[in-house]
Amino acid sequence: MSFNRKLLATAALIVILAILPLVVGRDDIINLMFMMFLSVTLAQSWNILGGYAGQVNLGHAAFFGVGTLVARYLWFSGTPIYVAMLVAGLVAVIFALIIGMPTFRLRGAYFAIGTLGVAETVRITVGNVLPIVTALPSNFIVNYDLNLRYYAALVLAVLTVLVTYWLVNSRTGLGIVAVREDEDAGEASGVSALKHKLIALAVSSFFAGVAGGLFAFYHVSYYYQFPFAPNWTFDALMITYIGGVGTLIGPVVGAFFYVTVREWLAVSIVDAHLFVFGAIFICVVLLLPGGLVEAWTKMQRVRLLSRLLRPTPPVKSVVKGRGEQT
Repeated sequence: MSFNRKLLATAALIVILAILPLVVGRDDIINLMFMMFLSVTLAQSWNILGGYAGQVNLGHAAFFGVGTLVARYLWFSGTPIYVAMLVAGLVAVIFALIIGMPTFRLRGAYFAIGTLGVAETVRITVGNVLPIVTALPSNFIVNYDLNLRYYAALVLAVLTVLVTYWLVNSRTGLGIVAVREDEDAGEASGVSALKHKLIALAVSSFFAGVAGGLFAFYHVSYYYQFPFAPNWTFDALMITYIGGVGTLIGPVVGAFFYVTVREWLAVSIVDAHLFVFGAIFICVVLLLPGGLVEAWTKMQRVRLLSRLLRPTPPVKSVVKGRGEQT
C-alpha cells in the first residue's frame, strides 16, 4: 500500500471514530473506546523510550500518576482542564528528568529494576501521604459529558502518534535509534547517548503525564494511589509488545487488541481471565517476536511471493485457416 493510500485510510478511520458517538448511543461502547484511546497514548509514550530508544522503563506509571495528581489538583482549583493537562505533562517531564539523570547511568536490567523501584517508592509515598479518595464535586458530576472525554482521548491518541512519527523520522530520532542499536558505537560516531535518551524520556513522560491528566478528567472517583499502580506500566508494555515494539502502528494495533480481548475475557471468564490473557501474551511474544504488525507484514510477503511463484498458464497458439487473412 502506497503512502497516499495509507494516509487516506488513516484519515477515513479517524473520521469514522469521530462520528461514532453520534451514531452509537451506548455509554459502554464509548467507555470501551475511551480506554482504547487512552491505552494508545500510554503505550505509544512508553514505546518512544522503550521501543525506539531501547530503554525498558518499568516506572512509566510514575509519570502517569504524577500527571493525574497535578491535573486533578489544578482542575479542582479552577484551572481549565486542558491547561491543567498541559501543565501535568510538563510537571511529569521535570520529574522524569530529575530521576533520569541518575538512572540512565544504569543499563539493561539494572535500569529496568531501578525505574521500577523509583515508581514503587512514589506509589507507596503517595498512598501514605494522601490516603483519602478523590471524587468529583457535585457540580462537576452534574455537568459530566462522556462524549467530551471521548473526543479528548481521540485527539490525544492521534497527536501522540503524529508526534512519534515526526520524532522518529527526524535527525534526533535517528540518534535515538542509533543509541538503541549500539550505544558505544553511537558515542564513537558523535551521538550523545545521554542527550538522546533524555530527549526520548522527556517526550515519553510528557505524553504519559497528559494521559494521566485525561484520566483525572475522566474518572469520577479513585484512590490517589491507584494511578501510580504498576499495572499502568505493564499494560503499556504488553500492548507495545503485542502490537510490535519499536514500530509506529504497533501500539495502536496492540491497544485495540488488548483492550477488546481483556474486556471480553473479564466478562466471559471472570475468575481466570488474567491467567488466560497472560498465556495469550506469552504465546504472542514467543511465536511473533515482532508482534501483530510483523505477523501482518509476513502474511503480505507470503501472499506476494505466492503470486510471483504461481505458474503462468501456457499460451495457446491460434492456427488460422486457409481462408483467413493473416
